[in-house]
Amino acid sequence: MTFCIPMLFGLEGIAADELRRLRVADVRAENGRVLCCGTDSDLAKININLATGERVLLRVGEFPASSFDELFEGVKALRWSDYIPRDGAFPVTGYSRESKLHSVPDCQKIIKKASADSLGSAYKLATLPETAETYQIRFSIVNDVASLYLDSSGAGLHKRGYRPQSVAAPLRETIAAGLARISRYRGREAFRDPFCGSGTIAIEAAFAAKNRAPGLSRGFAAESWGFIGGGVWEAAREEARSLEYGGQYDILGTDIDPECVAISRENAKRAGVDDVTRFEVRDARDFAESTGGVVVTNPPYGERVMERSDAEQLYREYGKATRGLINWKQFILSSHADFERSFGKAADKKRKLYNGMMKCDLYMYGIK
Repeated sequence: MTFCIPMLFGLEGIAADELRRLRVADVRAENGRVLCCGTDSDLAKININLATGERVLLRVGEFPASSFDELFEGVKALRWSDYIPRDGAFPVTGYSRESKLHSVPDCQKIIKKASADSLGSAYKLATLPETAETYQIRFSIVNDVASLYLDSSGAGLHKRGYRPQSVAAPLRETIAAGLARISRYRGREAFRDPFCGSGTIAIEAAFAAKNRAPGLSRGFAAESWGFIGGGVWEAAREEARSLEYGGQYDILGTDIDPECVAISRENAKRAGVDDVTRFEVRDARDFAESTGGVVVTNPPYGERVMERSDAEQLYREYGKATRGLINWKQFILSSHADFERSFGKAADKKRKLYNGMMKCDLYMYGIK
């Protein structure tokens, strides 16, 4: 089978490395996604273990589609009955970019009718009941090429299950996991997030340090699919548990808001990492550490949770507080175009990332 894993722009290389470590075949990174090949067992393994991908899509087919007739015939020719049973539900969603077929609702209707015709013909049914489990069809039409998939994940992979509570402008779990991996944190040194918010970065850093699979505590749509071997999911979970590390780690998240700190502690408890993480009320502008380590943080941008001028003042004061740090690496995510000027120092390296749809830069300090 061929799998397509969409992700936030900027994380493609990180996700590809994750997949190679999972020993998945034919890994290919492209803009906004990574492709790979694998078996039923690989499908389960990727869903449970991948930290930076948004979902795992099983490719059903791909073909040119510059007209609605081409789209209909191409979809109808696919062997949907190899995947969807006679009573399976098959809703359709997707997108179109830089293509003649630019109306997404019209494309949805065509794909729904064509797949229904294919299934009806295979099962000799005039009307399909759609009363059983869901097989979500997703499509993309890019440059007049249609790709059809089944979504094996269900809820997005960023929904780990530990964050029912969050604060204003929360950071998505997948980008927090990407930040922890870009910093190369492995649990050997101190880890700090001085703007911890709902604790996501610290929690994902704990997952990275412990080698914990982020999907262990949730379910996936493909667990109910009849053509996927039933035993592969528990086998993948058992393998993931067996690869988890023990030990103690120095992971601290701080925030000036006591409510954020309380939420972070609850989220860490739900995530099962409250034994290796700490959260304290503290002003980032008072940052003072002597041991050395890694700072990964996502301060307010001045676009959603505070005024721009206030954000710039905060950057200046935090920059002054951290100027004399020795043996610390800092990774600071911000969408503020003048961050370096406000912070008072040019970054050693920068990396383009996206926080949802918001374009950001990751400013890296102390990097050789």
